[in-house]
Amino acid sequence: MHGIVLLDKPMGVSSNQALQSARRLFRAAKGGHAGALDPLATGLLPLCFGEATKLAGTLLGSRKAYIAECRLGVTTDTADREGEVLQQHPVPPLDDAMIEAALAKLRGRILQVPPMYSALKRDGERLYEKARRGETVEVEPREVDVHQLELQARTDDTLQLLVECGSGTYVRALATALGDDLGCGAHLIALRRTWIEPFREPRMVTLEDLQQAAEQGDDVLLSRMLPVSAGLSDIPAVHLDETQSMAIARGQPVQLDASLPTGRCAAFASDGALLAVLELDAQRQTRILRGFNLPPEDDFRQKSRSALVVTPLRSVE
Repeated sequence: MHGIVLLDKPMGVSSNQALQSARRLFRAAKGGHAGALDPLATGLLPLCFGEATKLAGTLLGSRKAYIAECRLGVTTDTADREGEVLQQHPVPPLDDAMIEAALAKLRGRILQVPPMYSALKRDGERLYEKARRGETVEVEPREVDVHQLELQARTDDTLQLLVECGSGTYVRALATALGDDLGCGAHLIALRRTWIEPFREPRMVTLEDLQQAAEQGDDVLLSRMLPVSAGLSDIPAVHLDETQSMAIARGQPVQLDASLPTGRCAAFASDGALLAVLELDAQRQTRILRGFNLPPEDDFRQKSRSALVVTPLRSVE
């Protein structure tokens, strides 16, 4: 069972809970998600099954977009609405120019201090576990990329923002920094992820949709899954001949055409199967970044369907 499901994660469910619910429906032996969302957040959560889990790290989802809503005048210990209130301040009169000036400081490559209530590890333990015990740990700032940060709508005490950022950026921390600059504090009250590279215009499915599809049969359920190669649609594709395919399959470097761009590319075997992610140097010599053990994509549905038929649907609770 190999492929990617573009899940619209519901509010109140952790990313791992959403993954496990989908994994049981697909009966996938191996699964992972790309870019965790907090339980408060909704929106795009790519789920990777089988060989697609090799894309769940650095190869998938380095750039993301969100719609975020912040409440001004209140700070919380988690930087979102689920936390305990720390301070309350009156919201000063603000105009769009003042808000824009504060937003401008948070664009580009910036230093950001991750929230204490985060999954980052310190001494082998998650920061949120330390925070729940009341421990205070100094968290070092780190560089993150904020490509776009725009005001979409506002009321007297709320701001709706469009955020486009790189991997590792905490939108909660952006809300906190914005509130500090405006002099009244702020916290995040809603967050929805709208896209994640390379899925800029995703056709998301819900857990309810997957459940209904499973009840209608394997073909319907599989129609909700994308092939592994969909996660590499933002890099060039290279189709190898039989000799080159055999060499890459053995882990050997090959020389490719000088007309190809340098950098990463998705290599397809002579039978059409996704074979590897390669790095091409200036001489177009290959280095294997990730290898895959996949059937040709023409066989994707047939082989996946065979995997699904092993266990009856009614046994999945």
